[in-house]
Amino acid sequence: MSLVIDRPGLKFRAVEWDTFSARPNTAFLHRISKKLRWPLGIYTTPIVLLIIWQLASVAGLLPSDWAPSPTAILSSGYDLYQSGELIPSLGISLTRAGTGLAIGLAVGVTLGVLGGLLKSGEYLFNGLFQILNTIPLLAIIPLMIVWFGIDELTKVLLIAHGAAVPMYLNLFAAIRGVDQRLVEMARSAGANRFRQVFRVLLPGALPGFLVGLRFSLAYSVLGLVAAEMVNASEGIGFLINRAQTYLRIDQVFFGLVIYATLGLLADQFVRTLERVLLQWRPSYEAS
Repeated sequence: MSLVIDRPGLKFRAVEWDTFSARPNTAFLHRISKKLRWPLGIYTTPIVLLIIWQLASVAGLLPSDWAPSPTAILSSGYDLYQSGELIPSLGISLTRAGTGLAIGLAVGVTLGVLGGLLKSGEYLFNGLFQILNTIPLLAIIPLMIVWFGIDELTKVLLIAHGAAVPMYLNLFAAIRGVDQRLVEMARSAGANRFRQVFRVLLPGALPGFLVGLRFSLAYSVLGLVAAEMVNASEGIGFLINRAQTYLRIDQVFFGLVIYATLGLLADQFVRTLERVLLQWRPSYEAS
């Protein structure tokens, strides 16, 4: 449908409305078809594997003393919940992970910004973090025990170490990778150093920061696993060690399921942040 206005000195022809209305309809249909093709999204493969695992267990292809069925694992978790052990242990593990993550992010972000913005910051911190990045997390456990004992401090510091290193490295690289032409444009427009940093450099480094956050969350979970294997008397790691002692493989698997769930939730949290904070960035999807 077209709208034409023709007066002396004024001639206006409205553009076809159907042309514009067809585009959102096409995009809507594309989203619907994508949802129908992949209704579970990134969780499709894990859920399919769980179904295959359950069917193989029911068919007797997987012995229960080697790999219990998913339903048996969930049943063992329910038993732990009924006994009153699961919720307190989960709370202790989450407190450890949260405390270590907060310390690690504070250190990684602060030093990453200083290293990315200042040449002296690069000289002070970059070499140290490159060294720490090459040392496996498990390799520093004996040193942590010698320095700080086997108490809670060692566990929190291991998690903080796992979170700080990837955050520093990704944020440093992101700040240094901001297009210098943008900085030159801001400088030409009269922006002072403060505005260049907070209007150009740090917003430009936001995608790299989110990548670092994703790695920090993942490595904090790995640090939690390593920390709770060190003479833990409470927490999810303690439940796993106790289950190993009594050959409760189903409870061992349930503890691993909790760690895996924490990792998935952390990844989903970062994905949500990316959708909110990076709306300006185009996403490229294969049809």
